[in-house]
Amino acid sequence: MSLNQDLRIENRDTLHLKVCNVIRKAIIRGDFKPGERLKQSDLAEKMGVSRMPIREAFRKLESEGLIRLEPHKGAVVKSINIEDIEEIYALRAELEKMAVYQSVDFLTEQDVEQLTFLVNEMERTDDVDTFIQYNIDFHRMLVKRCKWERLNSFIGTLWNGFPQQTPHLLSGQQETSNIEHRKIVEAVINKDKETAANLLSEHIFRTGESLIKSLKEEGK
Repeated sequence: MSLNQDLRIENRDTLHLKVCNVIRKAIIRGDFKPGERLKQSDLAEKMGVSRMPIREAFRKLESEGLIRLEPHKGAVVKSINIEDIEEIYALRAELEKMAVYQSVDFLTEQDVEQLTFLVNEMERTDDVDTFIQYNIDFHRMLVKRCKWERLNSFIGTLWNGFPQQTPHLLSGQQETSNIEHRKIVEAVINKDKETAANLLSEHIFRTGESLIKSLKEEGK
Protein backbone atom coordinates (compact mmCIF):
# COMPACT_ATOMS: atom_id res chain seq x y z
CA MET A 1 0.00 0.00 0.00
CA SER A 2 1.26 3.47 -0.82
CA LEU A 3 0.33 6.39 1.44
CA ASN A 4 -0.44 9.63 -0.33
CA GLN A 5 1.98 12.51 0.07
CA ASP A 6 -0.75 14.69 1.67
CA LEU A 7 -0.66 12.42 4.71
CA ARG A 8 2.79 13.69 5.67
CA ILE A 9 2.70 15.01 9.22
CA GLU A 10 4.19 18.42 9.93
CA ASN A 11 3.09 19.23 13.48
CA ARG A 12 5.32 17.37 15.93
CA ASP A 13 3.42 18.32 19.13
CA THR A 14 1.34 15.14 19.24
CA LEU A 15 3.22 13.26 16.57
CA HIS A 16 2.76 9.68 17.72
CA LEU A 17 -1.00 10.22 18.12
CA LYS A 18 -1.29 11.62 14.61
CA VAL A 19 0.79 8.75 13.23
CA CYS A 20 -1.45 6.32 15.12
CA ASN A 21 -4.60 7.93 13.70
CA VAL A 22 -3.33 7.67 10.12
CA ILE A 23 -2.33 4.01 10.45
CA ARG A 24 -5.54 3.12 12.32
CA LYS A 25 -7.71 4.68 9.64
CA ALA A 26 -5.79 2.86 6.90
CA ILE A 27 -6.25 -0.49 8.68
CA ILE A 28 -9.98 0.01 9.20
CA ARG A 29 -10.47 1.17 5.59
CA GLY A 30 -8.78 -2.03 4.46
CA ASP A 31 -5.75 -0.32 2.90
CA PHE A 32 -3.64 -2.70 4.97
CA LYS A 33 -4.85 -6.30 4.68
CA PRO A 34 -5.12 -8.88 7.49
CA GLY A 35 -1.78 -10.65 7.85
CA GLU A 36 0.13 -7.83 6.15
CA ARG A 37 3.37 -6.83 7.82
CA LEU A 38 3.80 -3.14 8.64
CA LYS A 39 7.41 -2.05 8.28
CA GLN A 40 8.60 0.79 10.48
CA SER A 41 11.11 2.03 7.91
CA ASP A 42 8.58 2.14 5.06
CA LEU A 43 5.94 3.94 7.12
CA ALA A 44 8.47 6.39 8.54
CA GLU A 45 9.65 7.31 5.05
CA LYS A 46 6.17 7.66 3.57
CA MET A 47 4.87 9.73 6.48
CA GLY A 48 7.99 11.89 6.80
CA VAL A 49 8.72 10.98 10.43
CA SER A 50 11.33 9.05 12.39
CA ARG A 51 10.82 5.46 13.53
CA MET A 52 10.16 6.44 17.16
CA PRO A 53 6.54 7.69 16.68
CA ILE A 54 5.90 4.64 14.47
CA ARG A 55 7.00 2.34 17.31
CA GLU A 56 4.83 4.25 19.80
CA ALA A 57 1.86 4.03 17.43
CA PHE A 58 2.37 0.28 17.04
CA ARG A 59 2.19 -0.22 20.82
CA LYS A 60 -1.06 1.72 20.97
CA LEU A 61 -2.59 -0.10 18.00
CA GLU A 62 -1.66 -3.43 19.58
CA SER A 63 -3.53 -2.44 22.77
CA GLU A 64 -6.56 -1.65 20.58
CA GLY A 65 -6.41 -5.09 18.99
CA LEU A 66 -5.77 -3.85 15.45
CA ILE A 67 -2.27 -5.30 15.10
CA ARG A 68 -0.10 -7.86 16.87
CA LEU A 69 3.61 -7.48 17.51
CA GLU A 70 5.45 -10.69 16.69
CA PRO A 71 9.11 -11.53 17.46
CA HIS A 72 11.34 -11.18 14.38
CA LYS A 73 8.35 -10.09 12.23
CA GLY A 74 7.26 -6.83 13.83
CA ALA A 75 3.72 -5.47 13.42
CA VAL A 76 1.16 -7.62 11.63
CA VAL A 77 -2.40 -6.49 10.83
CA LYS A 78 -5.06 -8.56 12.58
CA SER A 79 -8.30 -9.73 10.99
CA ILE A 80 -11.54 -7.97 11.88
CA ASN A 81 -13.07 -10.13 14.59
CA ILE A 82 -16.83 -9.89 15.13
CA GLU A 83 -16.47 -11.16 18.71
CA ASP A 84 -13.99 -8.37 19.47
CA ILE A 85 -16.41 -5.76 18.17
CA GLU A 86 -19.27 -7.23 20.21
CA GLU A 87 -17.10 -7.07 23.33
CA ILE A 88 -15.93 -3.51 22.70
CA TYR A 89 -19.43 -2.13 22.20
CA ALA A 90 -20.95 -4.11 25.08
CA LEU A 91 -18.27 -2.78 27.42
CA ARG A 92 -18.61 0.78 26.09
CA ALA A 93 -22.38 0.70 26.50
CA GLU A 94 -22.04 -0.19 30.18
CA LEU A 95 -18.93 1.75 31.14
CA GLU A 96 -19.86 5.03 29.42
CA LYS A 97 -23.33 4.73 30.92
CA MET A 98 -21.71 4.61 34.37
CA ALA A 99 -19.39 7.52 33.57
CA VAL A 100 -22.16 9.78 32.25
CA TYR A 101 -24.28 9.02 35.32
CA GLN A 102 -21.32 10.10 37.46
CA SER A 103 -20.58 13.16 35.31
CA VAL A 104 -23.90 14.91 34.61
CA ASP A 105 -24.40 16.52 38.02
CA PHE A 106 -20.96 18.12 37.81
CA LEU A 107 -21.05 19.42 34.24
CA THR A 108 -20.71 23.20 34.26
CA GLU A 109 -22.74 25.69 32.27
CA GLN A 110 -19.74 26.05 29.96
CA ASP A 111 -19.60 22.26 29.52
CA VAL A 112 -23.25 22.16 28.49
CA GLU A 113 -22.72 25.06 26.08
CA GLN A 114 -19.84 23.13 24.52
CA LEU A 115 -21.97 19.99 24.18
CA THR A 116 -24.66 22.02 22.45
CA PHE A 117 -22.08 23.61 20.16
CA LEU A 118 -20.69 20.19 19.20
CA VAL A 119 -24.15 18.82 18.42
CA ASN A 120 -24.90 21.86 16.25
CA GLU A 121 -21.61 21.48 14.38
CA MET A 122 -22.16 17.75 13.80
CA GLU A 123 -25.56 18.54 12.31
CA ARG A 124 -24.07 21.19 10.00
CA THR A 125 -21.02 19.41 8.61
CA ASP A 126 -21.01 17.19 5.55
CA ASP A 127 -17.36 16.24 6.03
CA VAL A 128 -17.01 12.80 7.63
CA ASP A 129 -13.60 13.43 9.21
CA THR A 130 -14.81 16.70 10.75
CA PHE A 131 -17.87 14.88 12.10
CA ILE A 132 -15.64 12.18 13.61
CA GLN A 133 -13.55 14.73 15.52
CA TYR A 134 -16.65 16.54 16.85
CA ASN A 135 -18.11 13.18 17.82
CA ILE A 136 -14.99 12.23 19.77
CA ASP A 137 -15.07 15.60 21.54
CA PHE A 138 -18.78 15.15 22.32
CA HIS A 139 -18.34 11.76 23.96
CA ARG A 140 -15.32 12.95 25.92
CA MET A 141 -17.22 16.00 27.15
CA LEU A 142 -20.12 13.87 28.39
CA VAL A 143 -17.84 11.95 30.76
CA LYS A 144 -15.50 14.85 31.50
CA ARG A 145 -16.63 15.29 35.13
CA CYS A 146 -16.56 11.61 36.03
CA LYS A 147 -14.15 11.33 38.95
CA TRP A 148 -13.42 7.62 38.63
CA GLU A 149 -9.98 7.59 37.03
CA ARG A 150 -9.86 3.86 36.34
CA LEU A 151 -13.24 4.00 34.62
CA ASN A 152 -12.07 6.91 32.47
CA SER A 153 -8.92 4.98 31.56
CA PHE A 154 -10.89 1.89 30.50
CA ILE A 155 -13.19 4.03 28.36
CA GLY A 156 -10.24 5.76 26.71
CA THR A 157 -8.78 2.45 25.59
CA LEU A 158 -12.10 1.16 24.24
CA TRP A 159 -12.77 4.37 22.32
CA ASN A 160 -9.87 3.91 19.94
CA GLY A 161 -10.11 1.84 16.80
CA PHE A 162 -13.57 1.04 15.42
CA PRO A 163 -15.62 3.53 17.49
CA GLN A 164 -13.87 6.50 15.89
CA GLN A 165 -14.35 5.31 12.35
CA THR A 166 -17.97 4.08 12.22
CA PRO A 167 -19.13 7.06 10.09
CA HIS A 168 -16.72 5.79 7.41
CA LEU A 169 -18.07 2.26 7.76
CA LEU A 170 -21.84 2.76 8.16
CA SER A 171 -24.19 4.44 5.72
CA GLY A 172 -26.47 6.94 7.46
CA GLN A 173 -24.50 6.85 10.71
CA GLN A 174 -24.12 10.63 10.91
CA GLU A 175 -27.83 11.35 10.55
CA THR A 176 -28.88 8.72 13.09
CA SER A 177 -26.20 9.77 15.57
CA ASN A 178 -27.22 13.42 15.30
CA ILE A 179 -30.77 12.59 16.39
CA GLU A 180 -29.51 10.49 19.31
CA HIS A 181 -26.94 13.09 20.36
CA ARG A 182 -29.60 15.81 20.47
CA LYS A 183 -31.75 13.72 22.84
CA ILE A 184 -28.77 13.06 25.10
CA VAL A 185 -27.99 16.78 25.35
CA GLU A 186 -31.61 17.56 26.19
CA ALA A 187 -31.40 15.11 29.10
CA VAL A 188 -28.12 16.68 30.25
CA ILE A 189 -29.65 20.17 30.14
CA ASN A 190 -32.50 18.89 32.31
CA LYS A 191 -29.94 17.35 34.72
CA ASP A 192 -31.66 14.00 34.14
CA LYS A 193 -28.58 11.83 34.55
CA GLU A 194 -30.46 8.54 34.42
CA THR A 195 -32.07 9.33 31.06
CA ALA A 196 -28.81 10.73 29.68
CA ALA A 197 -26.92 7.60 30.74
CA ASN A 198 -29.55 5.24 29.30
CA LEU A 199 -29.76 7.15 26.00
CA LEU A 200 -26.01 7.07 25.60
CA SER A 201 -25.91 3.34 26.33
CA GLU A 202 -28.64 2.69 23.75
CA HIS A 203 -26.79 4.89 21.22
CA ILE A 204 -23.56 2.91 21.64
CA PHE A 205 -25.32 -0.47 21.58
CA ARG A 206 -27.26 0.45 18.43
CA THR A 207 -24.07 1.55 16.68
CA GLY A 208 -22.34 -1.70 17.60
CA GLU A 209 -25.22 -3.81 16.31
CA SER A 210 -25.30 -1.84 13.04
CA LEU A 211 -21.56 -2.22 12.55
CA ILE A 212 -21.65 -5.97 13.16
CA LYS A 213 -24.59 -6.39 10.78
CA SER A 214 -22.80 -4.37 8.10
CA LEU A 215 -19.56 -6.36 8.41
CA LYS A 216 -21.42 -9.67 8.26
CA GLU A 217 -23.31 -8.58 5.14
CA GLU A 218 -20.01 -7.64 3.50
CA GLY A 219 -18.60 -11.02 4.45
CA LYS A 220 -15.69 -9.59 6.46
